Amino acid sequence: MSPTVLTADPGAGTVVRIHGRHIGDRIYRGAITFFAVCVPLLVALVAWEIAVAGWPTFRHFGLSFLTSSDWDPVKDRFGAAPAIYGTLVSSAIALVIATPLAVGVSVFLSEFAPRWMRQPVGFLVDLLAAIPSVVYGLWGIFVLLPLLRDPVMPFLRDTLELGSTPFFTGPAYGPSMLAAGLILAIMVLPYIASVSREVLLAVPRAQREAALALGATRWEAIWRAVLPYAKSGIVGGIILGLGRALGETMAVTMLIGNRQEISASLLAPGYTMASLIANEFSEASSDAHLSALMAVGFTLLIITIVVNAIARWLVWRVGGGAASKAL
Repeated sequence: MSPTVLTADPGAGTVVRIHGRHIGDRIYRGAITFFAVCVPLLVALVAWEIAVAGWPTFRHFGLSFLTSSDWDPVKDRFGAAPAIYGTLVSSAIALVIATPLAVGVSVFLSEFAPRWMRQPVGFLVDLLAAIPSVVYGLWGIFVLLPLLRDPVMPFLRDTLELGSTPFFTGPAYGPSMLAAGLILAIMVLPYIASVSREVLLAVPRAQREAALALGATRWEAIWRAVLPYAKSGIVGGIILGLGRALGETMAVTMLIGNRQEISASLLAPGYTMASLIANEFSEASSDAHLSALMAVGFTLLIITIVVNAIARWLVWRVGGGAASKAL
């Protein structure tokens, strides 16, 4: 029986391959290969089942299903445009608000915070990701919505609405696209901050020292040397947060107002794909209605997979670049 041999693949960086005829090695290789294959197969199976269930809707309505605003289950007319619009707009609002805060926290923890402060503050930021979404929704109903309804929305409507922009018009209901975007911003902030912090810590120390040696101030070294080096990873964290915002359900359902219409005003209620499925799936009594909801779910699944794949690739790119430069 030949001994086990560990060999490094020169073309694969630090990948180590196990060779040998020992039964334990063969079982180990077979088991981890099986587990690795199960993950993409599971995703493919879920996508297949949802696609098959939603295919009648795509076949009957075609692309008009994605562009139409008519959603009437009684008359079997379905259009997912308001839900798609609400998903994209609420996620965009979340990123606009959360990205500067998350990157600022990451820069502070990696560059300025003393050592005794980094761990507690980083733990508190990461703790935001552990709070259930329904708790965020309840907090939004009892704290955020009253705050938006009384001082914030009237101020935005009366101060920022200049007649040439429709973004802050209409009555201040409370449940709105703005409320959903704000709660999403709080929910995606820890994801962006966590990835950005790890990417900034992976930047070689020589990158900072070289900038300082050339006469740059500490802020100039961070702005011109550290952040450009970690740009791909930070963008990956932002897109990862976008993927989290696209699929959020309960908190958004409780705060967005759930109205099937496309409105340019951020003060108006709206809908998202996730909240549409959550609200109507239990009430879907016809095959056409159920198929339409499954078609919405398949569209959301494809968007989420693409966004997360791009984020993982960007994070891998900056991590792999740092590792290869360090070797």
